[in-house]
Amino acid sequence: MKPTDGPLRPGNAYTHEIRVTWGDCDPARIVYTGRIPWFALDAINGWWEDRLGGDGWFQMELDRDIGTPFVRLAMDFKSPITPRHRLICHVWPTRLGETSIAFRVEGEQGGKLCFTCDTVSVFITAKAFTKRPPPEEFRTLVEPYLFPAAEG
Repeated sequence: MKPTDGPLRPGNAYTHEIRVTWGDCDPARIVYTGRIPWFALDAINGWWEDRLGGDGWFQMELDRDIGTPFVRLAMDFKSPITPRHRLICHVWPTRLGETSIAFRVEGEQGGKLCFTCDTVSVFITAKAFTKRPPPEEFRTLVEPYLFPAAEG
């Protein structure tokens, strides 16, 4: 476990780096609020790519017929994000249910916690858009990384 200015995160959390640019910002010179969920979702997609060997959401849908649409997205904003530093997103799964998966994303810049994001997605058969359990290979892949998100 590694302490942050917020909750604890697992030592094996995936780290996803985002280059924040001028185009991501509003006239106040901070990132548009609507870009922050995009950063979190990009980081989760990076987790899937890293753990499945390059097989992110696009390939999951097309090649494996597995989708994971979101049913919950909760964010807390802690500090403004700017183009001054790289945005480092730490990602890990917090729960794996019978048909769902939850992730935590913590975004940091310059050593400061900028946001936390908690998500829940449901596994589906993509072509039929029907709920399904995660494939056994996914369950085996995810379980070693499960670490509950601390409250806060």
